[in-house]
Amino acid sequence: MNFSDYLPVYRKNLNLAIPVILSQIGQVTVNLADNMMVGHVGTTELAAASFAINVFHVGMLFGLGITFGLTPLVGQSFSSKNPANIGSWFKNGVLIYFITSIILCTAMSSVVLFMNRLGQNEEVVRMAIPYYLIQVSSLIPLMLFFSVKQFFEGIGNTKIAMIITIITNVVNIGLNYILIYGKLGFPVFGLNGAGYATLISRMIMPVLFVLIIMRRQDLKVYLSEAIHAGFEKIKIMRILSIGLPIGLQLVIEVLSFSLGAIMLGWISKESLAGHQIAISMASMTYMISVGLATGTTIRVSHAVGEHDRNELKHAVFASLHIVIAFMSLMGILFVLLRNQLPILFTSDPAVIKIATGLLIVGAFFQISDGIQVVLLGALRGMADVRIPMFIAFFSYIIVSLPVSYLLAFVFHFGYSGIWIGFVFGLSTAAFLFSLRLKHQVRKFGH
Repeated sequence: MNFSDYLPVYRKNLNLAIPVILSQIGQVTVNLADNMMVGHVGTTELAAASFAINVFHVGMLFGLGITFGLTPLVGQSFSSKNPANIGSWFKNGVLIYFITSIILCTAMSSVVLFMNRLGQNEEVVRMAIPYYLIQVSSLIPLMLFFSVKQFFEGIGNTKIAMIITIITNVVNIGLNYILIYGKLGFPVFGLNGAGYATLISRMIMPVLFVLIIMRRQDLKVYLSEAIHAGFEKIKIMRILSIGLPIGLQLVIEVLSFSLGAIMLGWISKESLAGHQIAISMASMTYMISVGLATGTTIRVSHAVGEHDRNELKHAVFASLHIVIAFMSLMGILFVLLRNQLPILFTSDPAVIKIATGLLIVGAFFQISDGIQVVLLGALRGMADVRIPMFIAFFSYIIVSLPVSYLLAFVFHFGYSGIWIGFVFGLSTAAFLFSLRLKHQVRKFGH
């Protein structure tokens, strides 16, 4: 196929992906706003936010990863035009995800007993613990929201989640301003104010989803089927058989970045704060790529349901073209704006210098990061999740972390060495996921 042949495929992918991308941009904008507002409170507060969020993200992404198992199952039933089966997947999915969120919150809360043993600055840990616990309490409504979101993505509707996310992001930013700085008569909560704003906005998200479903006639058929469906052990086990490996894969990836952040804290709190600035920018480009990967998952799951190998291949290649072009541009911007971007977060010269250096390193892993997440999206659309989990373990734990440690502390590259380890891990993942996808597509054709 030449470029003109791919144009309609690009449009199909982007029609599904753009609402998700806008949702992701909105979410990243909130995270950036959090970091900017907290960073201007103080360097210690920014380092505490970085420490808490990196610990929290391990459990959070495991929970959200489990919900991703619903999308390909619903997507394949949707292509087969089976509303009863779609409703059944929905009901069983929400049940298991709600139970999982309660178990996760309990387990994650116990982590505070060990946070002072991770080699961080004492003041940073003291500020991080209450902020971390507020974040943990927001996980139950967040997972409920994602349960419904993944269901809607399975039926090809990505716009409703976008609307809800944008609304709650605006609420979050407004509450940040009020609660962090103590406006409109509220006390000054500082770092914890950012946590309370996140908690309130995440509680609103599932409520808005319910209100929209109740008002949409075209969605009531699935709700009716879900109400009449029973809880089925086979479906619950199938959901978990896909969701758990995805959750573990996400944990493995984020664990490498979180442990990298902890290693940066061993160097200095300024290194940890600089990392938070640079990773905030890298997270923005990554989350946009996640939106494209989500569109790829939906397109691939529908192609699998229709047994259309050519459509599957074209959908994947189109997404790869888009993500490579986008991430190349972002890498160039990271280098060109490396001196300007950190000033948005802090006025501390030491932190700005570190963030500037890390943005240069971050520019080198943009393409690999985009490729690996799109390939993962394609594999999830084929419900292939077990082998990718082991690939992630090898790439991020066996390759990335040791390289980060060796370069930082043995070869004395310092904070840059830790991020160079990320380059190795993401590049390895992109290469191995591409081999796995080739194998799966070849097998699907026979």
